[in-house]
Amino acid sequence: MHRKGAQDKKRAKAFTRAVKEIIVAAKSGMPDPNFNPRLRTAITAAKQANLPKDKIDNAIKKATSADNDVNYDEIRYEGYGPGGVAIIVETLTDNKNRTASEVRAAFSKNGGALGEPGSVGYMFKKVGAITYEESSLDKNQLIDDAIEFEADDCIEKDGLIEIITSTEKYSEISEKLENK
Repeated sequence: MHRKGAQDKKRAKAFTRAVKEIIVAAKSGMPDPNFNPRLRTAITAAKQANLPKDKIDNAIKKATSADNDVNYDEIRYEGYGPGGVAIIVETLTDNKNRTASEVRAAFSKNGGALGEPGSVGYMFKKVGAITYEESSLDKNQLIDDAIEFEADDCIEKDGLIEIITSTEKYSEISEKLENK
């Protein structure tokens, strides 16, 4: 496959993933991103993947239309990888059986084992992460703003500043930092 073909294949996969996430987010809450933080996050991710605006709008319309026959389910698998490393896999699928067998096969192939629900979940904390390049802004001002907006942590590493928030405050803090 030539370079352009490989790039197109990668882009198509990213577009498909973004559209699925927008559909699920719009179905799970309101179809208005102003009132649905998950949808707002999905749209932001889609824009970063350069998904055209008309495709974003069509995905939202598809999610809210009555004749939408595709249902995507979110399933969470927990297990252990090589060396007993705890792993959580969150999936978005239209076929639970196929996904379960693929995840089980991936664990087995790589020396791991699929566990029961809740077997490793207690070891993790779900957080939001907002990442900025250090060179593109005033580092001290950004950290001060993050503290003011009640972010949980700020980490400087490899020329990046990562702001850690609770999932509940992620959209609010992200929006405030962007508008600052």
